[in-house]
Amino acid sequence: MALTPAEVVEQHSELSVAQLAEKAQCSEAEIVQVLPEEWACWLPNEQLQWLMYDLPSWGPMTTIIQVAGSVFEIKDNFPCGKPGHGYYNLMDKQSHLHGHLKLDNIASIALISKPLRGTQSYCFQFFDDNGSTIFKIYLGRDRKRVLLPEQVERFELLKQNMALTELENQQ
Repeated sequence: MALTPAEVVEQHSELSVAQLAEKAQCSEAEIVQVLPEEWACWLPNEQLQWLMYDLPSWGPMTTIIQVAGSVFEIKDNFPCGKPGHGYYNLMDKQSHLHGHLKLDNIASIALISKPLRGTQSYCFQFFDDNGSTIFKIYLGRDRKRVLLPEQVERFELLKQNMALTELENQQ
């Protein structure tokens, strides 16, 4: 008998969201839906444009793009950009990451802070309308692999603000 996404999370919490989704045979967004509150929350899509403008001020992070089983990592500041021709165009000449994000294809954004293989991990995960991951941005680490405390503080503050907003919307 197949396990539900919640059962898979409960039994294999040390795995990545992608590994949990594979084990539960569901989308990564479905896994995020059942993660404990302290591990994940959703950023309203109305905040997407703001987030794109804000991320370059966070400092060095790791952007991950997974395609057909391959994983591409770019360790750098998230680049500045601006909307144009239906895309958010990444145009920062100081960054190694360039390209064009189709923001209309981003259906949801999760803020995830959960242990991963025994180490605390923080990321923004961007999903399409099928619950598949478009890309992820992990908070940066120093040379000793310690999370950058100012980024963790900003991330936690953003999560708290989202929790308060959700609570206000429920009342």
